[in-house]
Amino acid sequence: MSDEQASEADSADYEDVTDWWLDEESEEAMLAAQAECTFIWANKEGWPVGVIMSFIWRQGRFWLTASSQRARIAAVRRDPRVCIVVTSTGAAGVPQRQTVTYKGICRLHDDDETKVWFYPELAAALHDGEDMQRHFARFLDSPRRVILEVEPTQRISFDGTKQSTATAAWIEGSR
Repeated sequence: MSDEQASEADSADYEDVTDWWLDEESEEAMLAAQAECTFIWANKEGWPVGVIMSFIWRQGRFWLTASSQRARIAAVRRDPRVCIVVTSTGAAGVPQRQTVTYKGICRLHDDDETKVWFYPELAAALHDGEDMQRHFARFLDSPRRVILEVEPTQRISFDGTKQSTATAAWIEGSR
């Protein structure tokens, strides 16, 4: 091993992970494959609170739904700034250990035009079989239900496959 390789291997650590970002193509594949995220908002006292929610990614935005009596809906009405975290964990057909965190602005919808396209698409993302999808979409269409549209304004991503590649190179270089 050369002196340069030894120096590089000795200084290898996980302090700077900026090179391990998720490229746009991988991010889009993960968002298309995943149907679960962590949705985070600020409560009345300003504390961040989050829940796991189902979502679909359409038109460059996250689309979710909840009943309007949920605390998160009142919070979004007070302050539309939210955060969404998505990982590749459990998503079929994409590399694992990928994640993206988004800051965004949330808008609430309760109009029929949005419901007509959103409910069937969410149902298709969550359930196999047309019969189950049709029933699920019908159950979603309840009187107090609203649809959340989150437009990302900033993102922080991480691709664990890049970290694994770098780690393997550091190990090989230290031999």
